[in-house]
Amino acid sequence: MTQATQLSPLPPATPQIPADLLPHRLSVVVPLYNEEDNVDPLLERIHLALNPYPYPWEVVIVDDGSSDNTVPNLEKAALRYGPHVRIVALMRNFKQTAAMQAGLDAARGDVIVTMDGDLQNDPIDIPRMVGRLLREDLDLVAGWRKNRKDGMILRKIPSKIANRLIARITGVHLQDYGCSLKAFRATAIKSVRLYGEMHRFIPAWLATVTTPRKIAQEEVTHHARMFGESKYGISRTFRVILDLIFVYFFMRFRTRPGHFFGGIGLALGALGILILTYLTGLKLFTGASIGTRPMFFGGFFFVIAGVQMVTSGVLAELLTRVYFESGQSQAYVARETPALTDGQGWHSTNGKSAS
Repeated sequence: MTQATQLSPLPPATPQIPADLLPHRLSVVVPLYNEEDNVDPLLERIHLALNPYPYPWEVVIVDDGSSDNTVPNLEKAALRYGPHVRIVALMRNFKQTAAMQAGLDAARGDVIVTMDGDLQNDPIDIPRMVGRLLREDLDLVAGWRKNRKDGMILRKIPSKIANRLIARITGVHLQDYGCSLKAFRATAIKSVRLYGEMHRFIPAWLATVTTPRKIAQEEVTHHARMFGESKYGISRTFRVILDLIFVYFFMRFRTRPGHFFGGIGLALGALGILILTYLTGLKLFTGASIGTRPMFFGGFFFVIAGVQMVTSGVLAELLTRVYFESGQSQAYVARETPALTDGQGWHSTNGKSAS
């Protein structure tokens, strides 16, 4: 029995490598924040799942400014396993989306798998997901925690509501947007940039650069949290709603914001003009007093609001041009690490790391 199966708190498992796995290089990206107790069992489980992997692979662990012993534990583990275990240490806590983006930037594989570091995602599922990604020529295989081991009231019910709402609005129909275990084709995921707290909407973002037909879902194993504390609560529901509004705007009007603001502005302006035209007709043909009517002030308000919205659309169009024509800034700052050549830092088929 291996050290991984002896020490891992997860149930024993046997690695299953698809026989028809196409040649590639694999990067596994794991953001961590205050998960000191999960570092060793996580890396043990990853090595249990991928030691027999027939192609080069690496693990990119992103520490998101942890305040416990996560980084020292990672450094000890990296020395024990070899240079294929790479650490990206952020200068402070930039939150999960920025940490995820830092890992994606550092990943060198043709296929990139993302997962949480709390042991609730199981690395045993990685080869199966990657096999489907390559076999069916997909850009994303998203994990589906069908038998989710979380609380019903605070986690499962809000998650189901959010998943249905997100799928309806974005047009990307997945059962589980919140599952971090995903397999990407590197050329696709590196075509998008993640900001704010948009890691929940990665499939929607990906749909801006590829067709939803290239996105699929796969049932994955889900375990109850054993160590540490969850970083999520019911308060994230409100942030999800706000983020969803932004995602909808970005997916529909990213390259033409003037249509969004301009459409609202024209509608408001037209309503205001109709009101003022009606009141002007009353004044001219009946002599009625219109100066103190609420409708009069409402008409002026709609016209002014319409002008402001059209103006906002023009400014948004200008900002869009600047955004697409200039370089994009990073959403995080990481500590410097020695550069690796193309042949270094991969776990090879003989079970050793290329140094």
